Amino acid sequence: MFQLNDVKYKNIINTKQLTIPADAITAVTGPSGSGKSTLLRLLNYLVTPESGTISYQGKPFSEWEPVELRRQVMMLPQQPVLFGETVAENLQAGRLFSGREEASEEKLTAAAQQCMLDKKLSEPAENLSGGEQQRLSLARLLLAAPDVYLLDEPTSALDEDMEWNVMERFLAEARRSAKGVIFISHATAMADHFADRIVHSNSFTGGEV
Repeated sequence: MFQLNDVKYKNIINTKQLTIPADAITAVTGPSGSGKSTLLRLLNYLVTPESGTISYQGKPFSEWEPVELRRQVMMLPQQPVLFGETVAENLQAGRLFSGREEASEEKLTAAAQQCMLDKKLSEPAENLSGGEQQRLSLARLLLAAPDVYLLDEPTSALDEDMEWNVMERFLAEARRSAKGVIFISHATAMADHFADRIVHSNSFTGGEV
């Protein structure tokens, strides 16, 4: 689990105590600008609090090597980032990040299909639409197979039906693989439907839980 104690970061995060399970599906909700993305960046060790401590699985972040932590806890930002030229190269990047051996073409295709991306592995990734690039990024994350997925509105470029379908398939695979997921959602209905637990921004910005 993640444990935050007396954590403050700029004028954004201010929480006396917050516990987030690392083996369940947790939705983070709240209005725009309420610190949701900053919380994920803190959990991914991309920024450090000005005061207080954050622990993962009982071990303070100060005792973790950042690279090792990020191999166990991987974050997907809202804006997709491309690695390499083709769909295949982008998918294999997930294996590289996690220190795993390259996946077969069959596994690459299966991961893409799990995220409803129907593209040839040889397709130039830059030719994909914004929504397709988001699905490519989700598939890459599945192939990386960390213990915890941190998702910052990963389907924001998709229409509502596709968004629900992609999230349903991604989260189903996460549950099947016993992975934890912490995802930011602007859709309350999606959080209510998919999450085991919902964390509202009030719980980490100094408001009332």
